[in-house]
Amino acid sequence: MAILPPQHHVLAADVGGTKVNIATLRTVPGALGTELEIIRQERYPSGDYPSLNAIIREFLSARDEKVVCAGFGVPGPPKNRRVKPTNLTWGVDADDIEKEFRIPHVELLNDLGANAYGIAELKPSDFATIQEGDPNAEGNRCVVSPGTGLGEAGLYWNGKKHLVWSCEGGHTDFAPRNEIEEALLHYLRRQFAHVSYERVVSGMGIENIYNFLRETGRGAERPDVAEAMQTEDIGAVISRYADADVPCPMCVKTLEIFIGCLGAEAGNMALKAMATGGVYLGGGIPVKLLKRLKSVNFTHAFTDKGRLTSLMEAMPVKVILNDQTALLGAARAAVDAIF
Repeated sequence: MAILPPQHHVLAADVGGTKVNIATLRTVPGALGTELEIIRQERYPSGDYPSLNAIIREFLSARDEKVVCAGFGVPGPPKNRRVKPTNLTWGVDADDIEKEFRIPHVELLNDLGANAYGIAELKPSDFATIQEGDPNAEGNRCVVSPGTGLGEAGLYWNGKKHLVWSCEGGHTDFAPRNEIEEALLHYLRRQFAHVSYERVVSGMGIENIYNFLRETGRGAERPDVAEAMQTEDIGAVISRYADADVPCPMCVKTLEIFIGCLGAEAGNMALKAMATGGVYLGGGIPVKLLKRLKSVNFTHAFTDKGRLTSLMEAMPVKVILNDQTALLGAARAAVDAIF
């Protein structure tokens, strides 16, 4: 890929349900080819703005930069150069952005597609290994990313490079594997017309599992935990009290169920993508629960696929540690689109 002139910048953003990470970047020569370098970067709370355009407007007003292309990873399926984010009230329109900001080319991607593009931009130190797998692993890859929601994407290996494809696999039907997960499904069915994996394997999923244990009498809520939940993020409270010197049993059980369901769904996605080249866990939750992901609970749920267990055991599984991955991937997709 050619290198853009130094004065030419790429605008990119990772649009999430809670925040928008936006930056300008430039291309620079690297040891393995052209690399992306972040010039400046800001984070904005998604819900505080009426549109992505408003965020771009505020960001670009701070400095005069020549933006020649832009890429945006957005949580939702792109259609006709538009995306309606799954967990936001406003939509994103590529044509509107091109017109208002006079950007020659704007690329819209599903947020997990952006994550998938970004994997190639990372260094070995940007990953934590959960399962080594086959040391000579090659072929397709996939990304499973629990955060505000549950995103999934694949990378098809064509013999020369990986080609990204996005999907909405996080919204497929939740499939329980044991009695407690069956009870969880019945509990969630009383609240939601459709119980997807996102209702279990995501930030909202952690809260749903905790509420299930409390409301069905499968655990006793500690007063100090309940009090902390009144003013703090519920997922963060559960994680903290699960790892406390005197752990909260219901918080521990919540994360055990969550990790098992994440492992099972990561394995499901790996089978559908035939991800013999590797499975990548993205989003903020896997990084925060890294120690628990390295447990037998996760790997057993991931590999427990009956006659295909040996295939699953050969797949490398890694956690993406770099929270800039989707941002870099959106920028890469934009630059690749103009060459």
